[in-house]
Amino acid sequence: MSILVVGSVALDDVETPHGSVKNSLGGSALYFGAAAGIFTPVNLVGVVGRISI
Repeated sequence: MSILVVGSVALDDVETPHGSVKNSLGGSALYFGAAAGIFTPVNLVGVVGRISI
């Protein structure tokens, strides 16, 4: 049995006291899918586009 994950996938910039990373993969669907992938196959659906404010 596999799981379908639907959620956000994003490019994140992370800065910590130990260093920084730009444009790393992030988003709730990615993190949930990575965790669930330990137990079962995962299919991922993510939103593509920009947020306009």
